[in-house]
Amino acid sequence: MIKLQNISLRFDERLILEDVSLNVEKNSVHVILGPSGAGKSTILKVILGLTQTDQGKVIIDGKDITTLSEQQILAIRRKIGFVFQGNALFDSLTTAENTAYFLSYFTDKSEEQIKRKVKEILSFVNLNGSENMYPDELSGGMKKRLAIARALATDPKIILFDEPTTGLDPINSKAILDLIKKLKRAGTTSVIVTHILNDAIMIGDVLSVISEGKVVLSGSVKEILQSNNQFIKDFFYEIYYDESTSNKIKAELYERA
Repeated sequence: MIKLQNISLRFDERLILEDVSLNVEKNSVHVILGPSGAGKSTILKVILGLTQTDQGKVIIDGKDITTLSEQQILAIRRKIGFVFQGNALFDSLTTAENTAYFLSYFTDKSEEQIKRKVKEILSFVNLNGSENMYPDELSGGMKKRLAIARALATDPKIILFDEPTTGLDPINSKAILDLIKKLKRAGTTSVIVTHILNDAIMIGDVLSVISEGKVVLSGSVKEILQSNNQFIKDFFYEIYYDESTSNKIKAELYERA
């Protein structure tokens, strides 16, 4: 569904991405992780066509978007949902109005159809009864679910998540991860940028670990954790060497299997 082929990108003299290749399968959860400044969020911008690359191809549903006009890219971008790290909600709009925002602008649905769609989406993300609340009345977890609801409004095939659980407590983090799993069961393809190892392992079908703009390794959770690559061992130090964390991860992998 999404292929990055030999992507490289510089800002001035600084190398941001170097020869990056990724393959995101349809109806999968692909997690991109690595240290701060490794280029993770830039990859999401490249997929959206918001950042032009110096070389390589970005193929979405068989189309290389690096060869398309801005108008053509916009048509593809509308089929992709994006959940910002800071949520980017409109403070002056209610929960229902935030959810309906892109429906009003980018579809020809009637007002009644939009109301039904908003109700359906808010139910899907477990925000029933919050329609008339404003963002500053919501908890951190509720704000994140609202951001996901807004991303879902136009029925995207793909959703990109930038650090979806950062700043959330364990209960709300689990709720967001469960929602991403629910989206997968509904047929959505997710690409997630995170630095939280447990999150990546809990939900990722494929993990791609990057460092200094390069892909160190891509593979299943099992393949990653069995790697002898020293950077991988250092990055996943807690998973390898903290017994309680290791046991928790093993239990989760057993349950997923």
